[in-house]
Amino acid sequence: MATENTDPVTSALSHATLRGTWGTVLLPINLDDTIDYGRLETEIAALAIAGLDGIYSNGTSGEFYTQTEQEFDRISGLVADHAERHSLPFQLGACHPVAQIALDRIRRARSFQPAAIQVTLPDWLPVGHDEAVAFLVRAAEVAAPVGLVLYNPPHAKRVLTVTQIAELRAAVPALLGVKIGDGSASWYAAVRQQLSDVSVFVPGHHLATGMLAGAHGSYSNVACLNPVGAARWNHLIRTDPLRALVIERKLLAFFQEHLTPLAAQGFSGAALDKLLCALGGWADVGLRLRWPYKSVPSGIAHHLRPLVRAAVPDLFEAA
Repeated sequence: MATENTDPVTSALSHATLRGTWGTVLLPINLDDTIDYGRLETEIAALAIAGLDGIYSNGTSGEFYTQTEQEFDRISGLVADHAERHSLPFQLGACHPVAQIALDRIRRARSFQPAAIQVTLPDWLPVGHDEAVAFLVRAAEVAAPVGLVLYNPPHAKRVLTVTQIAELRAAVPALLGVKIGDGSASWYAAVRQQLSDVSVFVPGHHLATGMLAGAHGSYSNVACLNPVGAARWNHLIRTDPLRALVIERKLLAFFQEHLTPLAAQGFSGAALDKLLCALGGWADVGLRLRWPYKSVPSGIAHHLRPLVRAAVPDLFEAA
């Protein structure tokens, strides 16, 4: 396993090199609510050879909000070890609702020499602009020379506008990128105008439209479904955008028919990402989320597995 390293970081990304489709590390959870590290290592190894632009840990679907600090360190070390073994860029999520604990996670994450460190804004009390700047300035000091990626999903307590992100970037040059929900054509126009020095990552199932409109990549739920297929689709967006858009329309139709109703029933994005992994069948992650969050029943996965392959066969084609 990779160990903490205090040498200067040489693998750090810049906003200009933070690009592409990145795969998230999902947690296999045992019946007793512990993490199955054997299955986790097998999953990470599969992600590392899938052809993705990188892998990352401890996003929402990595259930960072349920981890002890000992678990956080062990997961970070496993991701670093497998990524380094395959010369693959990796990012470590150092997110936590408590700012002080987040800083400590950033400090420990930096020691593994990731390409970037993902953070969220403090969560219990939504922060104002000055407070967000204060948090990110301190986080950047602790992470240096590794840059930061701000994770600001639609379910955040404070969802930032394009202008607000640009203001944060102006105040915190170490802010390399953002993971956000996308918007309309006018939203993308604002991104192109105001965020030319920020790498903008949008939802994975919108990637073709997003990249053609000015986004730079995705921390991808499509990679949860099939990391090899997601990597190929990312390449296709650059080489055959019309075909890539057709795949996106098929994918969106499947999501709208089958996943949107599950979300309306209260299943979280993390639960749906584990469902996608179960449908893809490329790793034995399982459907279980850690208590108290509810998981998608196995019968739904069994029903949807053949349907997704029929809906988007392009993502399951043999390499």
